Amino acid sequence: MTTTAEYRLKTPLREAYADSPLLDDVARRATRYLSEIDERRVFPSRDAVAALSAFDVPLQEHQIAAGEVVDELDRLASAATTAIAGPRFFGFVNGSGLPAAVAANWLSTAWAQHGGFWVLSPSGAKIEQVALRWTIELLGLPAESAGAFVTGTTMAHVTGLAAARSSLLAQVGWDVEADGLFGAPPITVIVGAEAHPSVFKALGIIGMGRDRVITVPVDSQGRIRADSLPEITGPSIVCLQAGNVNTGAFDPFREIATRVKASRAPIWIHVDGAFGLWARVAPARAHLADGIELADSWATDGHKWLNTPYDCGIAVVREGQALRRAMATSAAYLPSGAEQANLCDYTPEMSRRPRGVDVWAVLRSLGRSGLAELVERNCRLARRFADAFAAEGFPVWNDVVLNQVLVSFGDPERTRTVIAAIQEDGTCWCGVTVWQGKTAMRVSVISWATTEADVDRSVDAILRIARRTS
Repeated sequence: MTTTAEYRLKTPLREAYADSPLLDDVARRATRYLSEIDERRVFPSRDAVAALSAFDVPLQEHQIAAGEVVDELDRLASAATTAIAGPRFFGFVNGSGLPAAVAANWLSTAWAQHGGFWVLSPSGAKIEQVALRWTIELLGLPAESAGAFVTGTTMAHVTGLAAARSSLLAQVGWDVEADGLFGAPPITVIVGAEAHPSVFKALGIIGMGRDRVITVPVDSQGRIRADSLPEITGPSIVCLQAGNVNTGAFDPFREIATRVKASRAPIWIHVDGAFGLWARVAPARAHLADGIELADSWATDGHKWLNTPYDCGIAVVREGQALRRAMATSAAYLPSGAEQANLCDYTPEMSRRPRGVDVWAVLRSLGRSGLAELVERNCRLARRFADAFAAEGFPVWNDVVLNQVLVSFGDPERTRTVIAAIQEDGTCWCGVTVWQGKTAMRVSVISWATTEADVDRSVDAILRIARRTS
């Protein structure tokens, strides 16, 4: 019989981890990467991207030591990453990884927990429940709401809109989970003319159709015009926006909710709040989202303003039963109860990592005041960009109410030329957009690591390049 001591000497886990420098080596490499990211190019050099061809080899026959695999990965891939984790990536609304969240992510990855079922991760289930409660409280959403941690806002849309579909059809006597959509009463979907593409993708996934929508005109900042809403006569989903991806603008939630809920028809209001929903936590910005609590479901990201590692989205649904009805799994061999809730009963996935642990780490680390200060600071830095551009005579197209800035360097061709040169320079990275017929550079400020010095350094590079191409 093998003794405990003998087993400990022979176990593959001890050989792989306790008696090996593997994880220490990974930690050193990751720490070096993050500590040096402030001074590296934001987008990798052409040589670094070209070097990725070294991965194009046949799969070998025999095993390779784990340490050699990690070395190859670091050597070939690290230099060809985009520095989203750094302080000067402004191209999309991509947060960096807050230190507490990165560390928690590493630890929870080592746990190798299955986040779908309580029995496979009691700690993961508990932490996610707490993180969700904190999120609902912070955002001032209805306390009775249920929710789910998913991959991103797209899947949060799928989750919230599936609950909407279930609730609306149940109100007119149709069980969509049992009978599907064939022959079901129609649901009208109303969106703004500048709704994000992820909303349409989600509508397609749940069978509502990407093109079977009524599009409502928007104003000069991309906000839905409440006076242009159609008459509602049957089951309807109204999709609103907290934070236009180009301008940062917010739809007039209270006015729209009052109008549409005056109808006697079954109504569900869904909010795309990928990053803008977090304005609710900042005293000087909360007014932008006034009335958002009157909606029925909300979709947002953790990997944007919370600065969790990828990936992390959050769906919140006022009517928890509708969410559970849309997502629940029948698995008699996996008991579930008030203290042993299976989180897969509220998410599209059964197999999932407990990504709510990352959210818990951010909120526990920052607290209410720290999160509010992060949002306010990013908004101030966006204004710093805008003021610098305007002072140089470059028009800023949007009202900078949040963290988004749209700037033009002249006609579309010149603007694109300047943006391409900025991206090639490597000091910072900003993207091109076409908004309401105008070609512009979009600056999105959302990293916890960005400072005034980073903005000034980026502005200096942008203006130098813009002047050079005049």
